[in-house]
Amino acid sequence: MNKVDNISMDNYEQGGHQQQQHQQQQQHQQQQPPQRQYGQHGGSQQGYRGADQHKDDINNIEQVEHAGWSVCDIILIIISGFIILVTIPFSLFLCLKIVQEYERAVIFRLGRILPGGAKGPGLFFVLPCTDNYQKVDLRTISFDVPPQEILTRDSVTVAVDAVVYYRVFNPVVSITNVENCDRSTRLLAATTLRNILGTKNLFEVLADRDSISEAMQHTLDAATDPWGVKVERVEVKDVRLPVQMQRAMAAEAEAAREAKAKVIAAEGEFKASRALKEAADVIAQSPISLQLRYMQTLTAISAEKNSTIIFPLPIELMSHIISK
Repeated sequence: MNKVDNISMDNYEQGGHQQQQHQQQQQHQQQQPPQRQYGQHGGSQQGYRGADQHKDDINNIEQVEHAGWSVCDIILIIISGFIILVTIPFSLFLCLKIVQEYERAVIFRLGRILPGGAKGPGLFFVLPCTDNYQKVDLRTISFDVPPQEILTRDSVTVAVDAVVYYRVFNPVVSITNVENCDRSTRLLAATTLRNILGTKNLFEVLADRDSISEAMQHTLDAATDPWGVKVERVEVKDVRLPVQMQRAMAAEAEAAREAKAKVIAAEGEFKASRALKEAADVIAQSPISLQLRYMQTLTAISAEKNSTIIFPLPIELMSHIISK
């Protein structure tokens, strides 16, 4: 009986100790914050950038990377590897590829993207029978937006062209999410240019090119971000007006200049008349000053035309002769 009692007491103590450990583990789990999971197959995070709009794309890529190979896929891969081993060293010319420093290679094995994302720069290995790859240029690319005939908000037709600078920052997404990122970016730039300039009047189009370029850059960058494309800069190159509009604006500017010239001439005449009136008042107070003015005039004439002789006659003398 004592032995049975000792065994039951030991079991009771062990059960209490296990229950206490279980409660401590539950408290520890409640204190830890919940961890965020990526993907549906428990794989590691591949290229997560923290943006909610890219979460679906990244999950899809992870599903492809961590999906299991079928029996047929494994057999084809084994056969391809066997062929490479048999034909060594000639097969190395087909298996070893090189990409430049500014390039990345996206490898598809039996239609699936290989884990690890894009390869490069440098040397990488492919299976000739089951793999194919696409090179992606990471350098900044520039292109001209064709001239767009745009109707402004004040019903004026203008032709506007621009230049766009962009680069690819995610090679895998630029291949999987869009058929041709370069062509799509070009078409979107032309459409965005028309949409933004359609909300501006002619004066804003001519004067606020910096704000228009900045608005285009933000719009294009937000639209091309899911494609793995970063729009770095947009510049409006030229704004061409119709010939009739150019003539009308030239006539308006010429009329404004003529009106301004007439106002300036009238102000000059007004100031000259006031100066002449003040001079006449001074001469009227001192008649001898008129003779001095005659002498100054003779000096000025003799300096330019020496063959001309002028005899000034006082008006009073002429009036006396005429009266007789």
